[in-house]
Amino acid sequence: MHDRPDARPAFTLVELLLCVSVIALLVGIILPAIQSARETSFRARCQNNLRQLGLAAHTYHDLHGVLPKGHRQFAGTSPDPMYASGWLLSLLPYLEQDAVYQTAVAAYHADPVPFDNPPHVGMTTVLPVLLCPSDGRITEPQIAPIQKYLVAFTSYVGVAGTQCRKQDGVLYNDSQVRFADVTDGTSTTLLGGERPPSSDFQYGWWYAGDGQDGSGSAEFILGVLEPNLLPVTSGSPCGPGSYSFAPSNFSDPCGKFHYWSPHSGGANFLFVDGAVHFLSYDAQTVLPALATRAGNEPVMPP
Repeated sequence: MHDRPDARPAFTLVELLLCVSVIALLVGIILPAIQSARETSFRARCQNNLRQLGLAAHTYHDLHGVLPKGHRQFAGTSPDPMYASGWLLSLLPYLEQDAVYQTAVAAYHADPVPFDNPPHVGMTTVLPVLLCPSDGRITEPQIAPIQKYLVAFTSYVGVAGTQCRKQDGVLYNDSQVRFADVTDGTSTTLLGGERPPSSDFQYGWWYAGDGQDGSGSAEFILGVLEPNLLPVTSGSPCGPGSYSFAPSNFSDPCGKFHYWSPHSGGANFLFVDGAVHFLSYDAQTVLPALATRAGNEPVMPP
C-alpha cells in the first residue's frame, strides 16, 4: 500500500505536551505583565482623580476665601443647613458636576435630613471621579447594613489632622481653614488621601454621613491616627486604639479606621498645594506631622 500523496505528519503526544507547556509558560509570563500594566493604569487614574479634587479645592478657596467644610453637623449647631454633607459635595461645581450639586441643594431645601424616606437622590449617585478604579466593589451603590440604605461611595477622604476630634488638620467638622492658616506649608500638609469604603459598606459614603460619632469620622474625613470610637465589646474585631497608615484589604473590618489603598506598597495623597504623591507605608511615622496645618514640625516634602 502506498502512502496518500496529501497525507501530513501528525503531532506526537510529546510534541503536543511540549506545545501546551510553552503556551502555559508564555501565559505565566504575559499575564502578570498585563496585570501590572493594568494596575499601573489604575494607579495613574487614581492620582488624576485626586489632582482634580485638588484643583477644585483651589478654585473653591479662590472664590470663597476658605477651604470647604470637611463635614457639616446638624443645622441646630451649625448655620449651614446641608446636614451631614461635606467637602466632596461642596467641590462638585468645580468638578463639572454642577447638575448633581444643584439637585442636592434642591433636595436639602425640600428636606434637610438626607436620610428621610425617600432619601436624597445623591445618596445613590455614583461619581467616577470619587472612585479608585482598583476598587471594583463600588462602581454601583451598595446596601449599608445598619440603616439598610442604598448608598454610593468615595475612595478619597479628607485629612482632618491627627484625629477628627482634635481638628488640627484642614478638613474636619465645620472647618473653615484658609491657606494662610496652613503655617506648616501647603506643600507639606495633607488635604486628602486614599481610604476605601469599609468592608461592610457602612462607612465611606460620599454624599451624607455622620461617621462614627456625628463628626464625620471615618466617613469622608479621617485622622491619620484615628481611634475606633465604636463600642468595643467581647468579640469585637477591632480594638479601641489609634490606627495608623498601614496595609489592609477589602475584607478587613478595621481598615475603615486608617489610610490605605488597593495599590501595592502605599497610597496616593493630595497635598494642600494641589500636588499628589504616592507615599509608601514606611511614611506612617511622618504622616502625623504631614497631617497638621500648624504643628510646626520639620518635615521635608515627599
